[in-house]
Amino acid sequence: MSAPHGGVSGRRRRFRFPTALLLTCAALGVAGGLLLAPANWVSTILFPGLPFVSVALAGLWLLPSVIALRLLRAPLVGLLVGLLAGLVIVPFSGYGFGSVATNLWWAAFTELPFLFVMWRYWGTWLHYVGAVVVGVVYPLLAWASFDLGGFTLPVQLLFFAITLASCVAATALGILIADRLRAAGVGRSR
Repeated sequence: MSAPHGGVSGRRRRFRFPTALLLTCAALGVAGGLLLAPANWVSTILFPGLPFVSVALAGLWLLPSVIALRLLRAPLVGLLVGLLAGLVIVPFSGYGFGSVATNLWWAAFTELPFLFVMWRYWGTWLHYVGAVVVGVVYPLLAWASFDLGGFTLPVQLLFFAITLASCVAATALGILIADRLRAAGVGRSR
């Protein structure tokens, strides 16, 4: 029996994944993988000599999941698209299935703000919350990899600023792409 507000009375909320939604996620995952495969190689090549340029690409790992969440506005689609993009790049990355874990890690930050509101609110600012959080967390977790302790404070701050700018810019691009796709009629199966 339905409640007056359209919900289900006395039952838990179930996540539904209609075929059209899954196919859209598959397309976004493949497109994301095709974008991330070369970005992964460029980042890997730049890392030893130009780590700051390498980290400027970090936001690209958010892009597929941001597009999915903004376009489809459904729970867990960011993680699903991140998983699929990771699977696409496995044979091309040089890191094997580690690429899947990496993509899921980045996708989690796009999904978490919506989890905190139980996917009941889809405000644009929540996308940016995820971008800002990962833009701060990533440099902290990658501190040793980039040997940030060996740099002066201004250079360390620059590293954080570049990472943050990359994540926020990629999120803005993802929102723009998703809004254009929605205007073209993509993702309107519900």
